[in-house]
Amino acid sequence: MSANPPAAMADAMAPKLSPELTSEIVKRHAAMHSTMRMQRIQDFVFHKVTMGFALSVLLVLVGIIVSLIMGATPAFREFGPGFITSVEWDPVNNEYGALIAITGTLVTSFIALLIAFPVSFGIALFLTEICPVWLRRPMGTAVELLAGVPSIIYGMWGLFVFAPIFADYVQPVLKATLGHLPVIGKLFSGPMMGIGVLTAGLILAVMIIPFISSVMRDVFEIVPPVLKESAYGLGCTKWEVVRKIVLPYTKTGVVGGVMLGLGRALGETMAVTFVIGNANTLSWSLFSAGNSISSTLANEFAEAAHPLHQSALFALALILFAITFIVLSAAKLMLAGMSRKEGVK
Repeated sequence: MSANPPAAMADAMAPKLSPELTSEIVKRHAAMHSTMRMQRIQDFVFHKVTMGFALSVLLVLVGIIVSLIMGATPAFREFGPGFITSVEWDPVNNEYGALIAITGTLVTSFIALLIAFPVSFGIALFLTEICPVWLRRPMGTAVELLAGVPSIIYGMWGLFVFAPIFADYVQPVLKATLGHLPVIGKLFSGPMMGIGVLTAGLILAVMIIPFISSVMRDVFEIVPPVLKESAYGLGCTKWEVVRKIVLPYTKTGVVGGVMLGLGRALGETMAVTFVIGNANTLSWSLFSAGNSISSTLANEFAEAAHPLHQSALFALALILFAITFIVLSAAKLMLAGMSRKEGVK
């Protein structure tokens, strides 16, 4: 008699599998196991490859910073912190100061952003909220095409077309009106040559408007239609919808677009080199010629024979990198502060 009758009965009642069916089940289990192992390998490789791509960006960034610091060290060792505050730039006597280039970079970028932000906001608002459907795509394509125009084309247009018109028709009006005001009159005085700091700022504004407006348009379009339709249903005007619904919802993207345009303005080289005048002078007048960090690098790096001259140019590049980093950090802190205020409310 069997020691375990229930087990024996279960074995007797269980269906008997044929050898062919058993072999097929074993093959399927082996294929499934092989497929799962292959998927794990693929996932591991994909993870490591994408992590390598991300780390490569950090390595390139660290390499750029290290190379700039190494190149700029002799200049800072020679001139100290006074390199940033000095206006002297004399390659013949190896005397270098960065204040003129820093001032030109900041002033032209500020002028560009002051003009480009409201214009870009208006373009993006028109394309997303007001523009007829049949006109929306052609105008959006035109804005995107402007963003793809090479900077040297803007520079040539600014020098040969915009500058003469600006000198003959715009600068005299600015000098006759704003030039007589008590406080800001100095900004609009001086020789009316067409080229100078103000011209460079205007050309930069034309260049960054497509970038900022394209980003703003894209972020405005991601606002859920139900939010805007609900606001319109409550009787809000278009401006109220934009101010109370669209802007709060898309503030991060708007700030990102502005920072993208500002970064383009800070680092722009060829267009500024064409129209800023390339003069190492510091003046209150926006009509006067000036210099920027990018234009100084473009004009002098190929001719910098003395090691100290090359180091001074590396120091300018490092300062430009630091300015960009500070601007981006300030934008991040501003967004964090806005988020905290929303949490308090």
